[in-house]
Amino acid sequence: MSLKKKLGMGVASAALGLALIGGGTYAYFSDTAEATGNFAAGTLQLSTNPTEIINVTNIKPGDTMLRSFDLNNDGSLDIAKILLKTSYTVTDAKGGNTEDFGKHIRVNFLYNGDKVDDVIWNTTLDKLQSLSPDVIAGNIFSPWLGERGGKLAAGTHDKLWVQFEFVDNKEDQNQFQGDSLQLKWTFEGKQGAGVAK
Repeated sequence: MSLKKKLGMGVASAALGLALIGGGTYAYFSDTAEATGNFAAGTLQLSTNPTEIINVTNIKPGDTMLRSFDLNNDGSLDIAKILLKTSYTVTDAKGGNTEDFGKHIRVNFLYNGDKVDDVIWNTTLDKLQSLSPDVIAGNIFSPWLGERGGKLAAGTHDKLWVQFEFVDNKEDQNQFQGDSLQLKWTFEGKQGAGVAK
């Protein structure tokens, strides 16, 4: 065997030896494990049925109008608090009104369901429009949804009753003849406090 072949064979043997030694230093037992997680947020979905609670014409002082509507929680989370925002616009048919028509429309909030004989709270539309949502929530929705502790549970609905009254103040109310009032109620559902899961 020539010197070149011996040197080549020696270099190859040394390289193989180093590879085996190097490879041997990384040999060990091993194992793996995986863990996964999933987070799915719940939903709040509040709706009313019907969406138009009242639509009447030809009202006069002393008239009352009893209406009901369903407040639905179509979401997956309980609604712990319901806020109500009131707004309205008045169309003055003759012009020159000295008073707000909303001051003469009283809202009588009645007990939930078939318990329509008791008023839990009443106020006029103009006052209702200026009240803070927390005052309204405490005075209206806690009693209205009383059997559930003021909550609207996920997947449930409640039938709520409200009476509107054109208050007869025993004075001249001629300025309101032909007037109209467009009412908008915006209900907002709020989640409860977070809990350990």
